[in-house]
Amino acid sequence: MHLYSLTLQRATGIVCAISGNFSGEKTPEIAVARGKVLDLLRPDAAGKIQTLLSVEIFGAIRSLAPFRLTGSRKDYIVVGSDSGRIVILEYNKDKNVFNKIHQETFGKSGSRRIVPGQYLAVDPKGRAVMVGACEKQKLVYILNRDVANRLTISSPLEAHKSHNIVFSICGVDCGFDNPVFAAIELDYSELDQDSSGEVARKYVTFYELDLGLNHVCRKWSDQVDDGANLLVMVPGGGDGPSGVLVCAENFVIYKNQGQGDVRAVIPRRADLPAQRGVLIVSAATYKLKSM
Repeated sequence: MHLYSLTLQRATGIVCAISGNFSGEKTPEIAVARGKVLDLLRPDAAGKIQTLLSVEIFGAIRSLAPFRLTGSRKDYIVVGSDSGRIVILEYNKDKNVFNKIHQETFGKSGSRRIVPGQYLAVDPKGRAVMVGACEKQKLVYILNRDVANRLTISSPLEAHKSHNIVFSICGVDCGFDNPVFAAIELDYSELDQDSSGEVARKYVTFYELDLGLNHVCRKWSDQVDDGANLLVMVPGGGDGPSGVLVCAENFVIYKNQGQGDVRAVIPRRADLPAQRGVLIVSAATYKLKSM
């Protein structure tokens, strides 16, 4: 006997959303997570949103990320959840289902602070994915193709650091150099000696994945404002200067290794009290071939 439980009223609050070409067609599509429901949406010619597929996953979706292998025509979906697994889904438009390409277990189930799944970051060229926890643990998986042109995933490579709280991670666009991931981290190892909190500082740290040695190392670290909460990738390679945008309280800061910081003030409403700060909580980057 199996117990199958469904609520009469579906969840409507969107936890996270990503865009891509998941069906392999040239029309843009949107995948949204509504708690335990994964929806695939597509805008039609009339400007209305159509639901192509809605799936109950019987778990909590914590993060989503799209990625595309080099030379591929469609995007895959990486799901971070409370299952203690990294799951890669492919949309099958003929059967209108999500096919589970890979399901790799790396930790216990439940939304634990040291079990990865809260954060996801993908290399812009689709070569690797980093899955991170709220504290300490970060794992990197290398993505590739086999002889039959099927997606393969490597064993996890560790990028752990104890006494470390993570606020945001993202992939850094380095062209076809070794994949690099950026993270906003706070080291609280010295708080036992000084409880004032003044020794706890936030840093932006770059982690480099050496594809030749199959090893992840800390490449660069720089202090950032204590109000930093979000990282946004800046196009690199031949499309831009690379690096990241650090969204902090009242400011957006451009950071990159070997370059000086560039700051911009976040516009604020005229009726907002001066003592209240402004935070950016979500961002999306949209890149076109001609821009």
